Amino acid sequence: MSGIVVTDAEGLRTIRIDRPEKKNALTRAMYGAMADALRDAATAPGVRVVFITGGDACFTSGNDVADFKARGEQQAEVPSPAREFLAALRACPKPVVAAVAGYAIGIGTTLLLHCDLVYAADTAVFRMPFVDLGLCPEGGSSLVVPQRAGQLLANELLMLGEAFTPETALRAGIANAVVPLADLFTVAEGAARKLATKPPTALAATKRLLRQAEETRLTTHMVEEFSLFGALLRGPEAAEAVAAFQEKRKPDFSRFLAAE
Repeated sequence: MSGIVVTDAEGLRTIRIDRPEKKNALTRAMYGAMADALRDAATAPGVRVVFITGGDACFTSGNDVADFKARGEQQAEVPSPAREFLAALRACPKPVVAAVAGYAIGIGTTLLLHCDLVYAADTAVFRMPFVDLGLCPEGGSSLVVPQRAGQLLANELLMLGEAFTPETALRAGIANAVVPLADLFTVAEGAARKLATKPPTALAATKRLLRQAEETRLTTHMVEEFSLFGALLRGPEAAEAVAAFQEKRKPDFSRFLAAE
């Protein structure tokens, strides 16, 4: 479908986000296409590894703003397309490798928490700006980031919500390695192809064992995250954030009372 390109070659299923005119911003249809590709990969005998990329210019700038606004104006989607995509990503029994260049914003960062190997180009720019959008973290990030990065760095990344470097992503346990952009796909695809040569049953068992200790806790936590996210998405703070973006002005949250 438009915006998502799926190709298979030599045991590798590549899911490429391909909407450069919108900085690879994700729509509901694109989430659905990625979820379908992941679910199919889980049972396709010819697929041994999934490789996710946005190309060498941009990974993804996150949710498409128009699509995002429409979701805020509607009743909560249960489950939402983004939630379905993340569920398919987490459930994939085969290794998932990501190559990140350029912007990885919002879910562009949080989806990486559910990949098995993540390689970041030295051009990558990460950000989890949920609070600035009048929202709360999603994708399990409010549980996983503190576990990997420590509480203070997690507070910085999720509460201040500012852009951070590939080196910080490495320190926070979001990326395995930072490499020059020219080497990104050689390194990332090389790792994916190494995984594709390994015994598939043993590899799937290893992935399951590595994840199962936290799986129940993460599932419960993500249900709470998405519930709060949906409520905030329909709230006045998110509406102000979207309006300010569309009107190309700084949002004004001064009229909103502090939570007790």
